[in-house]
Amino acid sequence: MSKPTVDRMLAGFKSFKAMYYEQRPERVEDLVNMGQKPEVLLIACSDSRVDPAILTNAEPGEMFVVRNVANLVPPYEPDENYHGTSAAIEFAVRDLKVKDIVILGHSGCGGMEALVEHGEAGKVPERDFIGEWVSMAKCCLHHGPDVDEVSRHSICNSLDNLMTFPFIKDRIDAGDLHLHGWWYGMKEGILWQYDSAKGEFVQGL
Repeated sequence: MSKPTVDRMLAGFKSFKAMYYEQRPERVEDLVNMGQKPEVLLIACSDSRVDPAILTNAEPGEMFVVRNVANLVPPYEPDENYHGTSAAIEFAVRDLKVKDIVILGHSGCGGMEALVEHGEAGKVPERDFIGEWVSMAKCCLHHGPDVDEVSRHSICNSLDNLMTFPFIKDRIDAGDLHLHGWWYGMKEGILWQYDSAKGEFVQGL
């Protein structure tokens, strides 16, 4: 009988501890003493199959990661509502001074499926938050009913939304911040990258 997932996760932590606290303690010491200095802000989906650290083989401290349903970026709206994603973006750009922002989408996204199925209504039956959240990508529905196609266009929409943040636009105009759109095809194991010059995703890796 296989171990429950939580037990395997605890065993995984033991492996992590052995690697970074016993074999490579200098890495953790540097992160503790010097603080985090990631160069990349990566905005990814909460989907359990798409873990950005695993996909990119990133080291601790290399990426500041924000995960939400369908890897969406809302427009700049400083008001009295709660803005978890925007707060994380602000901290990464203004305080950590990341050099790159990557939006990572993927095939078979449940959030995009909800958008395609219920987007026009703006409400997902028996759900309180999902419909309103994914509706920010409602403009992408005119590209057709294919979920993956809508997902790719949603990345472009989020890239546009990033540009509504004044502190992002200022740094991009200054040439010290760069935006990237990636889309991961799970079945084929292919990472597509958005080419702004061509206005389309091209096969990267």
